[in-house]
Amino acid sequence: MLCESFMKGLYRHIGPNLDVPAGDIGVGGREIGYMYGEYVRLRGQPDMGVLTGKSTDFGGSKLRPEATGYGLVYITLEALKKYNHYRYLPESRRAGISTNCFNGLKVLISGSGNVAQFAAEKVLELGGIVCSFSDSTGSLTSETGFTRAQLTEVCDLKNVKRGRLSELSGMAGARYYAGKSVWQLGLNCDIALPCATQNEITVEGARNLVQGGCWCVAEGANMPTTNEAVDILKSKVDIYIPAKAANAGGVATSALEMAQNSARLFWTAEEVDEKLKGIMNNIFATAYSTAQEFDRPWDLQFGANAAGFLKVYKAYKAMGYLKF
Repeated sequence: MLCESFMKGLYRHIGPNLDVPAGDIGVGGREIGYMYGEYVRLRGQPDMGVLTGKSTDFGGSKLRPEATGYGLVYITLEALKKYNHYRYLPESRRAGISTNCFNGLKVLISGSGNVAQFAAEKVLELGGIVCSFSDSTGSLTSETGFTRAQLTEVCDLKNVKRGRLSELSGMAGARYYAGKSVWQLGLNCDIALPCATQNEITVEGARNLVQGGCWCVAEGANMPTTNEAVDILKSKVDIYIPAKAANAGGVATSALEMAQNSARLFWTAEEVDEKLKGIMNNIFATAYSTAQEFDRPWDLQFGANAAGFLKVYKAYKAMGYLKF
């Protein structure tokens, strides 16, 4: 009833050429389906382009649920390829590093929703070691890393049973910390992927990451790091990829869904994945090259901000809105 009531107030203000909402925390495919159904009832006709994140049964795109998590890993992979000296790694862990930069790296992931689940899936696929998940009640960690089977358990708990990670406190090799975020635990890692919520990494969390040997942070959630913590990370870790770049895979694939709806096409998962990789690689290349252009090498936050500003500036100038 909540989704239907919400759409009753919203439907006049959205449309495929007006405003196209998508899901976020607490709003997944189920809720999008309820809202789309109510939109169709109110309008009296289907209009698939009005919402993204729909089921593939009625106009959704393949890989839309996976897109933010996959995209986060793809852009991190590009950064790792570019940053290729890995001074922190012993020689024994560098095997295959030129082709698979996640191989043997310890990765901390916060959250346990879509972004965290699919980021973990892709990290495992690339040979990385996923050492944590979290939800609003606590954190589940594994020093040796979660297996694919254990990841499946986490996904089943969250997507089917809609339970809490505390229910997996007895998982083999795992430890549950009630009321603690991943970033409060002082765990060792190479890479941190915050995928939970805004402002989850505080100054304390940033310091814990630095002390734990973290040298790469890529943001999967929206603005998951406080401003003060960002300052610490940018001064101490080698790679910091801000959310505006790192978690763009979701909205990028929403755009791909809209393109498919407009053209009455339905791309395969492989086609969508290839386009997503291309988009994330281009985002990294743009942020990296812009930072270089302004003599701020590896300041990807500055590079992403400057590139975005310049794109808007050039567009406004081309349209005659600006005279300078």
